[in-house]
Amino acid sequence: MIYQTLRPVLALLFAIAFLLMGNGLQTTLIPIRADLERFDALALGILGSSYYLGFVAGCLGGPYLILRAGHIRAFLALVSVASAAALAHPLVIAAPAWFLFRAITGFCLAGLYLVIESWLNERATNENRGFVLSSYIVVNFAVITAGQMMVTLYPPAEFAPFALASILVSLAAVPVAVSRSGEPAPIALVSFRPRELYRASPVGLVGVFLIGISNGAFWMLAAVYGVRSGFSVAEAASFMSIAVVGGALFQWPIGRLSDRHDRRAVLVGTMFAATVFGLALASVPLPMPAAFLIVFLFGGFSLTGYSLAAAHAYDSADPAHYVGTSAGLLLANGFGSVVGPLFAALVMRGTGPSGLFITTAIAQTLLIVFALYRMGRRVALPTEEKTGFDIAATAPVGAVITPEPLEEADPLVVTPEAADEPVAIGLMETIDTGSGEEGRAAPE
Repeated sequence: MIYQTLRPVLALLFAIAFLLMGNGLQTTLIPIRADLERFDALALGILGSSYYLGFVAGCLGGPYLILRAGHIRAFLALVSVASAAALAHPLVIAAPAWFLFRAITGFCLAGLYLVIESWLNERATNENRGFVLSSYIVVNFAVITAGQMMVTLYPPAEFAPFALASILVSLAAVPVAVSRSGEPAPIALVSFRPRELYRASPVGLVGVFLIGISNGAFWMLAAVYGVRSGFSVAEAASFMSIAVVGGALFQWPIGRLSDRHDRRAVLVGTMFAATVFGLALASVPLPMPAAFLIVFLFGGFSLTGYSLAAAHAYDSADPAHYVGTSAGLLLANGFGSVVGPLFAALVMRGTGPSGLFITTAIAQTLLIVFALYRMGRRVALPTEEKTGFDIAATAPVGAVITPEPLEEADPLVVTPEAADEPVAIGLMETIDTGSGEEGRAAPE
């Protein structure tokens, strides 16, 4: 039964598995190798920020590449460039070059997510959509964890781990290239209207931004924290992976809890717990088992924050605007993730490895204060008016999965046939402060 349900999307799931395994390996490998190469703290921060800067650019520009070249050709091109970027790191060991390589990787990953998620949205039916998209999220968490642990297979100072990352990314092209499935028609354009999104859900918008600061810093610098705290490479990889496992396991129970209570109160509780466990990692020398247990709990509470904030935003959004809400949340999170690694690296330069969790605690505390303030300004929605927690739509992985299927009537959803020279549209036209009409690639 499960096989029959997933059969139409197995090629896509295999593709994303190879892709994210390679990217998960790089997420752990590159900061460790940069630290071995004596990159200073500021360079380490810029390295992390560069990836997210490229990711934001890919969210904005990726749809136009797909409209120009088609899903399959765009996917193959982006995989090729991402694979080349992985191999380029050990060939040119210089901080400015690595900034560029990470930005290129971020751009490619954003575009590849758009392709995969557009495809999954079209292949899923109303009857199996929840199961298909939830399976996709489970694959995401599982293969990222596996990729992070692959850093233990070879010494990070060698060429081999970069070659392995490149091989894994390259293999992502094979299932898509040989698939007999037709290309999906719709693609979601990315539009950021912060004023409109803030008016609908202040905690949703501010929350995903501050969570981007916290989680972006953790994703990019946790391995450096581990190594500088005396962990071996294998222990540093395990440290990160355990946090991801915690985040994966806590998503559903915390999400379901927020269906029955004010999501803002649940968000405050999770951020408070994450702050406590983060400060424990920052301030107390811990034996290895205790450190692993605490980072599991930290990941469980911290990495669920985006899902809660996104679900809260969907509660207040018009279903006709779900695509814009999804894209806006992802971009706000991306902008926060650009800030997070840079700020954390500067704090680490002054305080040592503990600066990472001081940074996460600052961002989480600001969110707690803001959410409590908003709880005094706006009453919670009744339970029956909530959208219901949707683990697929609220996972911070891409920009086109929404609580409801894409509707071609949505002005932010276009098809190659409807597009009128979409690549001629400037990228910045997709960003709107909320005061005017949205830029769009489809003709009026």
